Amino acid sequence: MPSETAPQKTILRALRGENLPIPPVWMMRQAGRYLPEYRATRAQAGDFLSLCYTPDMAAEVTLQPIRRYGFDAAILFADILLLPQALGADLWFVTGEGPRLSTITTPAEMAKLKSADDVHETLAPVYETLRILRGALPNETTLIGFAGAPWTVATYMIAGRGTPDQAPAHALMNEDRATFDALIERITEGTIGYLSAQIEAGAEVVKLFDSWAGSLKGDAFNRYAVAPARQIISALKTRYPHIPIIAFPREAGQGYVGFAKATGADCVALDNSVSAEWAAEHVQCDGCVQGNLAPGHMVTGGADLVRETQRIVRAFSAGPHIFNLGHGITPDANPDNVALMIETLRTPLAD
Repeated sequence: MPSETAPQKTILRALRGENLPIPPVWMMRQAGRYLPEYRATRAQAGDFLSLCYTPDMAAEVTLQPIRRYGFDAAILFADILLLPQALGADLWFVTGEGPRLSTITTPAEMAKLKSADDVHETLAPVYETLRILRGALPNETTLIGFAGAPWTVATYMIAGRGTPDQAPAHALMNEDRATFDALIERITEGTIGYLSAQIEAGAEVVKLFDSWAGSLKGDAFNRYAVAPARQIISALKTRYPHIPIIAFPREAGQGYVGFAKATGADCVALDNSVSAEWAAEHVQCDGCVQGNLAPGHMVTGGADLVRETQRIVRAFSAGPHIFNLGHGITPDANPDNVALMIETLRTPLAD
């Protein structure tokens, strides 16, 4: 478990509310298919899950973008669906199509899941990856752990795959609220244990990814995006008060407003469907924000990439900010454009 030390690392400084002249930077999915060195390691592993569960290889792909670009943080290489697998769901990946899981839609299927306390044997390789990384990362680089938020994880467990509108999860929510709530609670409890173990293994920051939060509206957003995040963050803060937590309720829109205060998050990550100028006024007023360059600029590059990077830096310059994309970098991104983004970011802006 990391000790409480002065927050000298730039990302830790931003997460504790410091406004830095050059914002620290990392990138969602920074270890991934856009990098030739990742593709080589992935081929060596044989399949995606083997890569996730082989600590030396998972640590290697986590380190690759740090070596290449000098990001201010490394994020653990894993997948949000490892937790449902640890809870007892079958998980496999179909080439070119993505993940598939056995579905959880009935009380009988819920009853077959493991308890939240029984996930750690399956997830032990993830914790070992973190321990390797703590010893291998440069001293100035922050190590970030993560998990999927309960609503997003539940959408996959209910549908057995990713869906464009999360309709199966919404249907179960409306038709069998008791089973749906039981699944959310099991995932919530499992996530608390999973992130706690990541912190014990060396994570200095943890992030909660709610990739499908935008499909929750009104009371459902409060009940299934805000409330589980608050429960998880409260539990983690009780155990590890010095560990900062980033929350990412993607495409929350107006739901971003007040999200940090409602959940206890130290930082709110923003997708690129909201402008940096709007977020500076309505979200950054509550503390650190992260984001929010459109990932498409990593494909197209050029003057637009430079201009948009500078615009976002200016918009968030009055408060704590971690520069990032509005979502994960895509496999068709040009690695040279990542270097251009970082060079632009780290060049002081003209008055």
